[in-house]
Amino acid sequence: MFQKVSELVELAEQQNKKIAEIMIEQEMELTGQSRDEILSKMEKAFDIMEKAVHRGITEDIKSYSGLTGGDGKRLQEYIQKGNHLAGETILDAVSKAMATNEVNAAMGTICATPTAGAAGIVPGCLFSVSKKLNASREECLHFLFTAGAIGYVIANNAFIAGATGGCQAETGSASAMAAAAIVEMAGGTPAQSAHAMSIALQNMLGLVCDPVAGLVEVPCVKRNAIGASIAMVAADMAMAGITFIIPADEVIEAMYRIGKSMPEALKETALGGLAATPTGKALQAKIFGEKS
Repeated sequence: MFQKVSELVELAEQQNKKIAEIMIEQEMELTGQSRDEILSKMEKAFDIMEKAVHRGITEDIKSYSGLTGGDGKRLQEYIQKGNHLAGETILDAVSKAMATNEVNAAMGTICATPTAGAAGIVPGCLFSVSKKLNASREECLHFLFTAGAIGYVIANNAFIAGATGGCQAETGSASAMAAAAIVEMAGGTPAQSAHAMSIALQNMLGLVCDPVAGLVEVPCVKRNAIGASIAMVAADMAMAGITFIIPADEVIEAMYRIGKSMPEALKETALGGLAATPTGKALQAKIFGEKS
């Protein structure tokens, strides 16, 4: 059993197993379910993610408020033109992250990873990296278990909800989860996964949750995009042998302290940040009426 990232890495190294395998075994112990039952549940989550990504990059998605929609597909079309500045794999991940979150905003079916507001980052990275690495379905499922292991630690030592810890707790956690999973899928070590997680999360510390009109759309969709790009870069840095001097568990602890000190106006209340700008207020009035 593990409760900390350090314990997770130690178990994986001692037993010469991947983080994904340690997580599967812990799930079996915690739930009393068989390996096949655990894998079957993850397959269902994988299928939901895959369908959401496909819908978001191929259909003309639009939210009911009209605030978001179409950017995932738009970026895919831009990639196909071949004159993009950033790397194709990163842009593909960004596109699929936005696509998933746009499906969520349009009341479509997604898989919270770890929340609905941050649901695009893990699948965005998964379906981009797995394409580049020609990963098998089993490896894709392992990606999700690795991400889940990091999410499990964060949820039990800090928070994953914007209402309690700001957007650092949502997109920050998702970015950290994705970064660790990318490293493992790419053949990195458990220690490198931990460094990737730390690099990703430390770059999201202090991020506020300020949804315009209280809807999980603006700036959420674009933050999923940037969260995916941070995860990709953090994974590459870790794979290059770059480390982060603050241990992963201390980064999580720092996020917890920052979240506790964050004012309520910046924790999903739509009372501060971008939601409190003149345009943010005008959009809220337009959607819900002047008295809302």
